[in-house]
Amino acid sequence: METCDRRMNLTFLAAALVSWVAVGAIVLTLDPVLSKVAGYIGAVAMGGAVALTTIPVFWLVPFARGRRIAFRGAWIRAVRRGLWAGLVVMLFVVLRLEALFQPQLAFFILAMVIVAESTMSMARRTLTR
Repeated sequence: METCDRRMNLTFLAAALVSWVAVGAIVLTLDPVLSKVAGYIGAVAMGGAVALTTIPVFWLVPFARGRRIAFRGAWIRAVRRGLWAGLVVMLFVVLRLEALFQPQLAFFILAMVIVAESTMSMARRTLTR
């Protein structure tokens, strides 16, 4: 692992820690029942915290599986997948706030994200060959 990769991982994990502290502060101080805006603020904060937490994981798992070799474009793919995870969490929280959350809708959203990510990953593979 290069020094820049180690720094990026530690930076994302530190930012994730700060964002989870912010999520905790929002959850403890704001009530989404009294203020509708508080729920949306919490949804954005949770989505950001999940995204920042999963980005290093999405980089480290392929790094470990690939015999400790960092491939070109691994950080871009990890950031994209982390943003997908954060977007899904944010969307689920907003759907729950609006009392629209249903398992069928959740599975549909997850399926759409998987299809979109696999399409983006496949398009990248065909362009590099």
